Amino acid sequence: MFSVGENLKLTAKINAYCALNIPLLAFVTPRVLELSESKAMVRIRLDRRTRNHLNVMYFGALAMGAELSVALQALQSIAEEKQAKVSFIFKDFNAEFLKRADGHTHFVCEQVQEVKQLVQTAALTDERVEAQFNGYAYVPSQSDEPVMRYQLTLSLKRKKKSI
Repeated sequence: MFSVGENLKLTAKINAYCALNIPLLAFVTPRVLELSESKAMVRIRLDRRTRNHLNVMYFGALAMGAELSVALQALQSIAEEKQAKVSFIFKDFNAEFLKRADGHTHFVCEQVQEVKQLVQTAALTDERVEAQFNGYAYVPSQSDEPVMRYQLTLSLKRKKKSI
């Protein structure tokens, strides 16, 4: 598990990456709360940028938090992969909205080992590899009960070497 200082460093790296590659995600300024061997957790604040007309978290912000909870380990594993560069994209997204997210929302994926394994598999083959990952979101100021459950299919492929 990362320490608080390492989480802040990882948050800065993720926000810098997003500023360059995914500006909309950078706009909501996600924060890495945990990246351990068993769990990835990010937080998106409920504020002017993420709130809808009902003063709850906007659907788009919820989708971005869900995406990042899975992508966090993929990005970390790809950065650590020395032999091959791997690109990724999400193939599909399914969500079940259980309650209103009316506070800062935490997004949790407890399948980080499976994500790491998928990146390693993609680095060793020229074929596209895919797997579905589950997660949930909750608002700690409300309770530990999920406000949302989601499934995303992560699709990875090794980049071809340029001549």
